[in-house]
Amino acid sequence: MEEAKVIIRTEGLTKRYGDYTAVDGLNLEVKEGEVFGLLGPNGAGKTTTILMLLGLTEPSSGRAWVDGHDSTREPIAVKRIVSYLPDNVGFYEDMTGRENLRFTARLNGIEESIIDEKITILAQKVGLSEAIDKKAGTYSRGMKQRLGIADILIKDPKVVVLDEPTLGIDPKGIEEILQLIKNLSREDGRTVLISSHLLHQMEQICDRVGIFVKGRLLAYGRLDTLWQQVAKEEGMLLELRIEPDNEEADNLLRGLEGVQEVTHNRGLYTIRTSKDIRKELVKTLVEKDYSILHLRMGGGDLDDIYRRYFAKEGVS
Repeated sequence: MEEAKVIIRTEGLTKRYGDYTAVDGLNLEVKEGEVFGLLGPNGAGKTTTILMLLGLTEPSSGRAWVDGHDSTREPIAVKRIVSYLPDNVGFYEDMTGRENLRFTARLNGIEESIIDEKITILAQKVGLSEAIDKKAGTYSRGMKQRLGIADILIKDPKVVVLDEPTLGIDPKGIEEILQLIKNLSREDGRTVLISSHLLHQMEQICDRVGIFVKGRLLAYGRLDTLWQQVAKEEGMLLELRIEPDNEEADNLLRGLEGVQEVTHNRGLYTIRTSKDIRKELVKTLVEKDYSILHLRMGGGDLDDIYRRYFAKEGVS
């Protein structure tokens, strides 16, 4: 099977504001047709990265390309193939959803004779058929996000960039928006770059994700390989519950080869190790007549990555 081409690429992309580095040497590749999640706490540099990709702000150093077009030198060419939905989407509230979309279509040079048909199709696609002729000022946050997705699709872009698209939406609305986003890739074949700090939601729809903290991309790839990168940097984590739970057990764990750190909270041991010590750990505990009630290696989902990185940044 032929490998998908790279449609978004950055090399050493950096943005500084005085002494503050918002994005630090970003090297990233996003493949055509995938949903890629740029994940990190607020202030991690995600939006700044998006603005540089779109040619809306110039990098301090490094370069970015979208479908072969240099984002800094060819911003108009990039804008022709990319649509962007910011985190705080705005519409003319005294105009209907249809009128707002018609306005966007004309700005993008869509032929007048096909505009209304296109709007009707898009309204159905995003689930706004019954509300498309109502004023946007009456729309809920979720409905405005749906209208926003219709708005960015009006020019039929190759690449869709979404910044925190589910923020402030109720749970049912979130599920529907996530399905819409997934369909942009699965059904339409578009490339989707999505920025979010909501890990559980992104886990449902992303083909690959990148972990972005303090302007740096710490790890990126498929979820099944991501933990290996994270663990390589800071070690593996083991969770353990045993009986009896005593001081001798704590000393025993700290003495095992490869153990870097042991913390103990309400009967749960969290053990940081430089390698997989589960076989040796079980053997040692059984020999010392301990009963193992719970043993789990961290990794495999974004929960562990959240605890490893995002919790440090105060994200809840």
